[in-house]
Amino acid sequence: MTNTTHLSDVRFSDLGLLPVIEKAVEKTGFEFCTPIQAESLPISLAGKDVAGLAQTGTGKTAAFMLAVIQHLLSNPLENHEARHVRTLIMVPTRELAIQVAKDAEVFTNESGLKIALAYGGTGYEKQKNAIAAGADILIGTPGRLIDFYKQKLYSLRRCQCLVLDEADRMFDLGFIKDIRFLMRRLPNPEKRLNMLFSATLSSRVLELAYEHMNNPQKVEIKADTKSADRVEQWVYYPSNDEKIPLLIGLIQKLGPKRCIVFVNTKRNAENIDDFMRGNGIDAVMISGDVKQNKRQRYLSEFEQGKHQVLIATDVAARGLHIDDVTHVFNFDLPQSEEDYVHRIGRTARAGASGESHSFACEDTAFYLPDIEKYIGAKIPMADVTSDLLPELNKPKRVQRDRVQGHNKAKSGKSGHGHNRSRSGGSKSDKQPSGAKKTRGPRRRRKPSTPKTDG
Repeated sequence: MTNTTHLSDVRFSDLGLLPVIEKAVEKTGFEFCTPIQAESLPISLAGKDVAGLAQTGTGKTAAFMLAVIQHLLSNPLENHEARHVRTLIMVPTRELAIQVAKDAEVFTNESGLKIALAYGGTGYEKQKNAIAAGADILIGTPGRLIDFYKQKLYSLRRCQCLVLDEADRMFDLGFIKDIRFLMRRLPNPEKRLNMLFSATLSSRVLELAYEHMNNPQKVEIKADTKSADRVEQWVYYPSNDEKIPLLIGLIQKLGPKRCIVFVNTKRNAENIDDFMRGNGIDAVMISGDVKQNKRQRYLSEFEQGKHQVLIATDVAARGLHIDDVTHVFNFDLPQSEEDYVHRIGRTARAGASGESHSFACEDTAFYLPDIEKYIGAKIPMADVTSDLLPELNKPKRVQRDRVQGHNKAKSGKSGHGHNRSRSGGSKSDKQPSGAKKTRGPRRRRKPSTPKTDG
């Protein structure tokens, strides 16, 4: 297993890319490959399948997109019809689908290959029209992909490439039946190029790989965020009623230029958002219940520096690539050790330093030992002092739009949900002011199924 550094000593110019692809890469200014690119591209460019272990933010998109473009340009289809999708890329979340498409356009702009998106939440007719017009590369989440497939908007009968990105997350979100549904509509594995990337190569991920791929070669890249060398980490032990005052107190004291607050439930996200609004902190919130167009607008505004705080559930934040995030706050410790690494990796990007402040509260403190074991370090403890617990103004409640049932109503489909989410979301309880108790998520037993992280 290789330790991830920022770049390897392998140049893109050494990989034997087609001139049109080299030209696109040169325009990006990239010269050297990241480790996942350096190890997987020689395999996939040779037409062999890859099952890769790599974290978000390590250059996976370029790793599979360059191989896809090379394969499609080197193997043109005879009598090609617009309805025949040549590459299917499946991802777990809408944000990641949009991010992959954005990155893919950079590499395809010289090739003439057409890209289309399929994800839930918004843009139904726009996506439908783009796919109907013909797409060489179709990127999407499983539910919406199945919706359009059942409408016979596209065919997978002549598909030449398959990519599964963040396969472990698709298992977590319950997409495995949908993935298998689409895979069974593809040509036999030996007739296409297959690439799978995952933060873990667990037994269930490898089973999927070996069942639907052609003897894939494993490439394992150890995440550099696992040691978190550039992230200064702290853990606090607040009571539940101290969590929101502590969060706001830390933001007021530290004055982060741009920070992300991670939560386990949509209810907590909304509660924090209301308190931020009531106490003069410019924040936006993204969760599975926020309409897609709003989520994209909020993310864009946050990236542009228009908001100081982004409040996010893990599902909504998966695949985010935002520079200059100086602080990460784990309002709730995540149940998964992998998610902890993913969260703190949102800061200290591109060689910068960053800080992570985590709350080991009454409901989530028991996740901490496994997290510390996984990262191989004891997280230093910080005291919850009175100066970090300011008196808070009452929260400012707002009416929130919901997307529940939005896609089903539009598509008239059932059986394959478009907006599956494990980000939580229980019925709202009465929420406190800063001086009253803030109820956290109900304690849950750790899953009894075998661990897939680490």
